[in-house]
Amino acid sequence: MRLTTKGRFAVTAMIDLGLRQHHGPVTLASISQRQDISLSYLEQLFGKLRRHELVASTRGPGGGYTMGRPMSEISVADVIYAVDEPLDATQCGGKENCSNNDERCMTHDLWANLNRVMVDYLDSVTLQQLVDEQRERLARKGAGVSTLQDNRGLRERTDAGRAGKPVATLT
Repeated sequence: MRLTTKGRFAVTAMIDLGLRQHHGPVTLASISQRQDISLSYLEQLFGKLRRHELVASTRGPGGGYTMGRPMSEISVADVIYAVDEPLDATQCGGKENCSNNDERCMTHDLWANLNRVMVDYLDSVTLQQLVDEQRERLARKGAGVSTLQDNRGLRERTDAGRAGKPVATLT
């Protein structure tokens, strides 16, 4: 059992989107640049996420993606399933034909139980929780230029309370 880059990248991109969508639609090109994920790969992933109504797209100038429903209603499992990521620790895909004689192997129940625990956990974690954790982490970093930027880039401002040091703000 392993979570491939497809699932990891989809979750990462959704967190990025969640952090920035309050400024309007977020472009895949900006997510690609910030997260170092191929634009064509993101296009494939977001096509699947859109079909599952986890994201909504806006065409034209100023277009991009926003969440298709509240982040508190989107679980990590939803994202992973939407991009066709299998979460299965069994060798047989749950068909119970994992041994050489097409019967259930001795460890089938162990791996099937692991699947249930894993899915239950990923279903209990919402995108809102991950976005909130990321915001807190970035807030703790605090000083200097933040790595959090929206799809239009960083705008520096001088904060009088910081002795004229530039700090990043979202535009």
